[in-house]
Amino acid sequence: MSAYVEHLIQRQLERDRLRELIEDAESKHGPVDPAAVETKRSVLRGTAGDSADAA
Repeated sequence: MSAYVEHLIQRQLERDRLRELIEDAESKHGPVDPAAVETKRSVLRGTAGDSADAA
């Protein structure tokens, strides 16, 4: 059980750090374009179609 709790705590710390990085980047560069995020997400998931496979 403690290994499970440790994993949950580590995951939350990772999310907190990621949120800090995002907030820092947005303060320097402005908000992220949601369409660009979806495009990148599709590429990472391999669902962007044939054009992503060629990249």
